[in-house]
Amino acid sequence: MCQTFEENEDKSLDLYLSGLEPLVVNETTGFVNIGERTNVTGSRKFARLIIEEKYEEAVAIARDQVENGAQIIDVNMDEGMLDGEKAMVKFLHLIASEPDIARVPVMIDSSKWSIIEAGLKCVQGKSIVNSISMKEGEESFIWQAKRVKMYGAATIVMAFDEKGQADSYERRIEIVQRSYDILVNQVKFPRQDIIFDLNIFPVATGIDEHKNYALDFFKATTWVKKNLPGARISGGVSNVSFSFRGNNPVREAMHSAFLYHAKKAGMDMGIVNPGMLEIYDNIPQDLLERVEDVLLNRRDDATERLLEFAENVKGGEKVNKKDDQWRSEPVHKRLEHALVKGITEFIEADVEETRQLFDKPIEVIEGPLMDGMNVVGDLFGAGKMFLPQVVKSARVMKKAVAYLLPFIEEEKLKGGDQSKNAGKVLLATVKGDVHDIGKNIVGVVMGCNNFEVIDMGVMVPTEKILAKAKEENVDVIGLSGLITPSLDVMVGVAKSMQEEGFTMPLLIGGATTSRIHTAVKIATNYKGAVVHVLDASRSVPVLSSLLNKESGPAFSQKIYDEYQDLREKHAGKQQKKNFAPIAEARANKFKTNWEEREITKPKFLGTKVFDNYSLEEISAYIDWTPFFQTWQLAGRYPKILNDEVVGEQARALYQDAREMLKKIIDEKWLTAKGVIGFFPANTIHDDDTAVYQFNGHEENREQVIETLRHLRQQTKRSDKVPYLSLADFVAPKETGKADYIGAFAVTTGIGADEKAKEFADRLDDYNSIMVKALADRLAEAFAEMLHKKVRKEYWGYAADEHLENEELIREAYQGIRPAPGYPACPEHTEKATLFRLLDAEKNADIVLTESFAMYPGAAVSGWYFSHPESRYFGISKIDKDQVTDYARRKGMDLKTAEKWLAPNLGYDPE
Repeated sequence: MCQTFEENEDKSLDLYLSGLEPLVVNETTGFVNIGERTNVTGSRKFARLIIEEKYEEAVAIARDQVENGAQIIDVNMDEGMLDGEKAMVKFLHLIASEPDIARVPVMIDSSKWSIIEAGLKCVQGKSIVNSISMKEGEESFIWQAKRVKMYGAATIVMAFDEKGQADSYERRIEIVQRSYDILVNQVKFPRQDIIFDLNIFPVATGIDEHKNYALDFFKATTWVKKNLPGARISGGVSNVSFSFRGNNPVREAMHSAFLYHAKKAGMDMGIVNPGMLEIYDNIPQDLLERVEDVLLNRRDDATERLLEFAENVKGGEKVNKKDDQWRSEPVHKRLEHALVKGITEFIEADVEETRQLFDKPIEVIEGPLMDGMNVVGDLFGAGKMFLPQVVKSARVMKKAVAYLLPFIEEEKLKGGDQSKNAGKVLLATVKGDVHDIGKNIVGVVMGCNNFEVIDMGVMVPTEKILAKAKEENVDVIGLSGLITPSLDVMVGVAKSMQEEGFTMPLLIGGATTSRIHTAVKIATNYKGAVVHVLDASRSVPVLSSLLNKESGPAFSQKIYDEYQDLREKHAGKQQKKNFAPIAEARANKFKTNWEEREITKPKFLGTKVFDNYSLEEISAYIDWTPFFQTWQLAGRYPKILNDEVVGEQARALYQDAREMLKKIIDEKWLTAKGVIGFFPANTIHDDDTAVYQFNGHEENREQVIETLRHLRQQTKRSDKVPYLSLADFVAPKETGKADYIGAFAVTTGIGADEKAKEFADRLDDYNSIMVKALADRLAEAFAEMLHKKVRKEYWGYAADEHLENEELIREAYQGIRPAPGYPACPEHTEKATLFRLLDAEKNADIVLTESFAMYPGAAVSGWYFSHPESRYFGISKIDKDQVTDYARRKGMDLKTAEKWLAPNLGYDPE
């Protein structure tokens, strides 16, 4: 057990670290501060400097950390836009040449072992690795520990194992004891070089399960010190106060009080910002009492008391400003406050009071209400408000306008003036496409900035869009689409606008749209201004620039010149594109030793229907990161909840989402339906998969009932890299192996449109968008949950799988579930084959539009592949020889095939 040691082992349990100077950590050293600002995940400024390669300024941050008392500096380069290994090595080399910095040890911090090892190879002195754990099992843990030992470094060991991160006292001591036993007795790792991170989590979150987080950390620290000789304790202290982002006095008090108790328990070191620490004895007694009530969980209402107190703490001093003090402000300030804060409670009374001050009711809108919305627009544009808040502001504005409408109509009858808006915009999701969340958000943001928005909804034919634009005499047309066939429809709209003599600007937006496609395919068919709008935050500046009489022509010319440059560069790239002939690509496909491959037969053949499935069970599989992306809040869940910039808004949005999710489940707002199926299959003719006739469990592999047509990667690559096709993951018929393919189609969108309309009719865009966003997340969760059941039960090829939801989100499982229309199988008409096999319209109440979008919109479909080496990939661009062959196999003419494959064409069709 953990007390077994070599008898002749050195009795010294001091931890020796070094930069240019030694750092000895023992009972007399005191608490060791680890500087946190040279971490791209913890400091936006440092991340920006590294990404922009402003290394001199980044080095200055490291110097400031040391000058401010950091005895170790934590260096992390885990950022998606970085070559982490290169950045780590470059930064460590730079600080090594700065004696003021290099005198302290370095903590090499990364979630990627390759980055850690790159740092270990170049760092001077004795460093600390942050971190290793048993998250991926003992084998990986032992291997990494041996490598750390070989490099002579100490290591942080996370309280994390195969079951997940420890969040209770019992789980903490269970994991650290097991880790310690392995390190000391198997790896022979010096026990004085082991530093446990016992996980510091936020407290005062309002969630009962979190109340003991700090107390359990203190108890576990004491246990480690008593039972695991030599081991040290570390942690990220700022985590504990994330619930109070933006309130530095409370955060500083929490950090200091936490450290006071953690050091008494035996904590040796921690990642701390010295500037965010108050002297413990200087913390006001009333604040300290409430902070320690939370940390030590001394009373049931500790969180509520601290939250209430925090509202009255500003700039380090207690103030007596009540929440409702804004109600005593002049009415125009009250309207502004209500709009900025999204408060609807008093809006009608305040609008009525304001109406009495003006001659005409329309002046209330054009005056104080638009003044307030201008403040909202300015804050949003400056990044000081976020999209969910803006949508709430729009809800207030709509209720105010709705109250005024009867008065305005009465004034019109008297011959009064009508409102002057910033412009009239028509928005539509194009024919064949059913997705409108993004378009609705754009419309709300435009409305908040005094643009009149005419939203035509989804699946709108070109002729209706143009007729409505003429009827309403709109200033701008905006088109939206999510699926790739919508791109071709948008090209058609542009052509029709040109043919019918339209001149107003055309805005293009949606998930599959891009600046390059807009420039090359759409703008070339219309002489008016055509602009791709990336997201809602860009829509208003673009509109304002286009419609400004003075600057509009210059802005349009600027866009034209930019797009012309893009077209020329695109033409040059097209000429340089290097493809392998399709025959060569097939000859160099991904190869499997099928003789040794054991194939599991599914537990049944045919389909299984899931009708009115439990939304509560499905909800446990939600991946929340895309939910925040829908609302244009950047960051991964759960880290986004504690983000320096958007954390406060993310937490508020998440709370609203959880509350609505509970209502969706409890009140059965939505219905979940789905169908899965398994079918005997083999690959034939290289890139096709034949699905065979079956009767019960009996198979007839001579009778083909459907054929799946796959595409193959074709852009030139090195000899050792295969050209992938999904067909590679199903046994070829000539091997004589009986293989299978699965399929699924699920929806949680039944009822979503109706519920969203209820909210919209109540002028509540925020909840209208929210219900659709949650329906989308539930549909993806349904697909995730069923895939797990397929792997473990229904097909059973991974019956022993044990993965947490986080690992499911990272797709750390055997097999894949690619969806027609996505990178590995980008051609949408293949959905028709999938739907025939599953009889999805009958079994799941999902229908396909003429563009092969699924309705309801909150729906997911795809294939199941069980091959242990199957993986997700992108087909990317393909050459004409493959397109011609694909058209033949599909029974299409070449022009039709090129239409459906337009985003993947590596050539310009005639």
